[in-house]
Amino acid sequence: MEASDHAEQLVPGAPGLDVSIVTAPGTASRRVAGVISRARFAITVYMATRGLLLLVALLNGILRHHAFTHELSQWDGLWYRELANHGYPEQVLHVQSTLGFLPLYPGIVWVVAHVFVVPIAHWQILSTTVAGVIVSGLGGLAATVLVQRIAVEWWGEAAGRRAVLIFCLFPGSIVFSMVYAEGVMLPLAIGCLLALQRRRWVLAGALAGVASATEPQALVLVPVCAISAALELRRSGLSARRALLAPALSTVGALGFAVFLWFWTGSPLASLIAQRDGWSEKTDVFALVHLAQQLGAQISLRHFDHPTIDLNLAVGLAGAIILIGLLVLVVRNRREMSAEAIFYTLGMAWLGMTSEYVPPMPRLLITAFPAVIVVARYVRGRPFTVLLWVNGVALAGLSALTFVGTTLRP
Repeated sequence: MEASDHAEQLVPGAPGLDVSIVTAPGTASRRVAGVISRARFAITVYMATRGLLLLVALLNGILRHHAFTHELSQWDGLWYRELANHGYPEQVLHVQSTLGFLPLYPGIVWVVAHVFVVPIAHWQILSTTVAGVIVSGLGGLAATVLVQRIAVEWWGEAAGRRAVLIFCLFPGSIVFSMVYAEGVMLPLAIGCLLALQRRRWVLAGALAGVASATEPQALVLVPVCAISAALELRRSGLSARRALLAPALSTVGALGFAVFLWFWTGSPLASLIAQRDGWSEKTDVFALVHLAQQLGAQISLRHFDHPTIDLNLAVGLAGAIILIGLLVLVVRNRREMSAEAIFYTLGMAWLGMTSEYVPPMPRLLITAFPAVIVVARYVRGRPFTVLLWVNGVALAGLSALTFVGTTLRP
């Protein structure tokens, strides 16, 4: 690790406390100023990359003669917008419906749309789209700041800055500029991992519980909290039984949603039914094999009935290959990263590798953020600059195809 990477370390024996907080006699305002100062780099990089994506969306809209906001609410964004405007159906549906989506993100979008946006834009669809992008964008900003913080704790200040650059230029970061729930789920997940590292069990469980009401894959945090609690009990014995609060609280959001669905539709599994019957979503350990077979059939010279290749298959397979390589780096770095982060990454990777409908697309990869930013630990100098250029070009190019809404899922 570089000498400069040790610029900010935690006080021995006092998990989670910065040196500046322990030694500085400053007031709360000074502490806030210090937090903002440390986050300035992350904020600047994030805002610059969001500007790039908004420019891509604007050009897309001009070329396709669509409203600018139309490009930002494609794919799942259409369902989130529908859910924010009209809520859930009152019966179990065996087709694609808003029941396939969790409530926290569209609920926040509804609040923002009605409190802040409607007075400016009275058109309901426009106000919901704008609100969704605002919520995703602010969540992405929070996630970026937390990524820098957790990377600094693992590898030092210089690597933390490199992690921010990789995170913001990674193609999956497009979800922070669209009506997508990852902008809410990711900062909650990163915050949970930070809290577990610092043994703040109630906070970790609460963040995981809230996250479980945003995206199904956030349920990975439940076993992560359980593993963290088990490790703490093994280290400290029954005196650390407070750690059990983390896994206990981590299921609150998902269980609360299931209870709501039970009363609202008559089935606590209504969301799973919608995902299974509407999107053919299921777990299959051979999902990647099937994906490769489908792609092979499309590019085979014996199949001329496929005038185009499904880019989702190609990008998903490429994502799987990249993810496997990144997981090798994560495991190699197991002495510096926290055990919680490693188990979280492996859990997210498992979901992507075994999903029949959502392969390891950029959107999935960025939720497994430790795998994305682990490159910052090993790559620097000119190779790192080349890596940033490759990511930036991929971000702009793939985002242009995603904004179209018929070509490439995030």
